[in-house]
Amino acid sequence: MRVIPESPPPIRHTPNFFLVGAPKAGSTSLNHYLDQHPQIYMSPIKEPHYFADEIRPDNFDDEMRRLTEPGLAALRKYLQGPAAAKFSGGPVTEWQDYLKLFQHVKGETAIGEASVGYLWSKTAARNIAAQFPEAKILIVLRDPIERTFSQYRHLLSTAKSYVSFREEVDASLRATSTRLGRLYPFLEFGLYYQQVKRYFALFPREQVRIYFYEEYLRNPLDLLQDVFRFLSVEQSFVPDFSRKYLPARVQRSYILNRLLRRLGLWQRVSDLSPSVLRRQLQRVAFRPGNVLALDPADRARLVDFYRDDIRNLSSLLNRDLSHWLDGGLITAPRPAA
Repeated sequence: MRVIPESPPPIRHTPNFFLVGAPKAGSTSLNHYLDQHPQIYMSPIKEPHYFADEIRPDNFDDEMRRLTEPGLAALRKYLQGPAAAKFSGGPVTEWQDYLKLFQHVKGETAIGEASVGYLWSKTAARNIAAQFPEAKILIVLRDPIERTFSQYRHLLSTAKSYVSFREEVDASLRATSTRLGRLYPFLEFGLYYQQVKRYFALFPREQVRIYFYEEYLRNPLDLLQDVFRFLSVEQSFVPDFSRKYLPARVQRSYILNRLLRRLGLWQRVSDLSPSVLRRQLQRVAFRPGNVLALDPADRARLVDFYRDDIRNLSSLLNRDLSHWLDGGLITAPRPAA
């Protein structure tokens, strides 16, 4: 007798807002603060990247594929279960798997996910608009020079050996491959003009909210309350700001850390050690990321690289962004939309 397969379960909940980027602009902390709000549900996976066709393992370069394979295996196992606990990493490539990320919604009115590659992706805006044309879009922009330097410092936390920022930029400028990895899209992440323009072309302006990382650092509660207002949830809620997420750090010894990773000791420490001991070991192995400063000559070089894009973005947003060109702080008030 022929067995008729069961119909897929009905779709009960789907996202109605997306935090789309930019990378290294506070998205991890913002995701956690939004997740604390009782009326907001955030995907248990940050960075599912379902709507970005480019962000797929087949498009990773060889180094990226090696680095991400253990995580991808863990992701496959995670998606076979209830998908309730928080899980870091993606990409999620199947629609039914993506829907699992929202199966535990319990009455929250704002349902979202955060995938910072959606801003850079040439396909994500179109794919989101096709599936969820009424979705709200959150974008946080950061001085592209500082953003690039922050990504470089993050890379140093797992690098096998030290590479100067200038060497990293030079290698990225010489790179010709468009496979995703360390060198691409290292600089391209900060070319915001066309990225923002894609969302403006596909979503009504009132559905897109743009914030600036500098303002976020200066007054996170003020910014968050504006986000809550945008998402139509209770504005008086105050998240717990005490924890810092993904703080920048620099290895004290690349040889030692390479040995610890090769022996699997870092994973054992992460799995078995009390958090206090884990933090102590991390302090032994790493220095704060702010021990590295951006060389003025490197900043000037990247200002030249990003200059036209910054000016075009400034015109698009009707916003003075000259502080990104001179390294000053943002002073203009944040627009309502």
